[in-house]
Amino acid sequence: MTITICFECESPFDFDAQALIRQVAEAALASEACPFSCELEVLLTDDASIREINRESRGIDAPTDVLSFPAVDFPAPSDFEAIREEAALFHPESGELLLGDMVISLERVMAQAAEYGHSPRRELAFLTAHSLYHLLGYDHETEEERLVMEDKQEALLEKLGIRLDGT
Repeated sequence: MTITICFECESPFDFDAQALIRQVAEAALASEACPFSCELEVLLTDDASIREINRESRGIDAPTDVLSFPAVDFPAPSDFEAIREEAALFHPESGELLLGDMVISLERVMAQAAEYGHSPRRELAFLTAHSLYHLLGYDHETEEERLVMEDKQEALLEKLGIRLDGT
């Protein structure tokens, strides 16, 4: 798996954010039985930058915690068989499935960790999982979709041993 992680601002963390993002991404793909090696781009930024991206891409002039930009339009979440023959979805040299991009506001990570009473490590892991499931075609537009996505996120973090206290 190729994960390109770019810090657009200084990391506020006392842990290895890149290793955590990689761990969560790999575990999410394994939990969905992804048969491909994948490529993922992650931008870690501040509220001002994510607000600008949010305004340009979604027409919402406000910062947010995470944005997901899927490169694959799955017919159903994690329907890897349906995309197997679509050459344009795979990197021409590496053969990796181009999943898409995620943008995470480090300011939102810190603020939400404090607001929800858990660690920044847990919040970053949660937002990474949330975004990755979006990249795999999951959404939360309906109550049923929301519950499925929440269950997947929480099960993944539990499997990784990332609890509310951040341990």
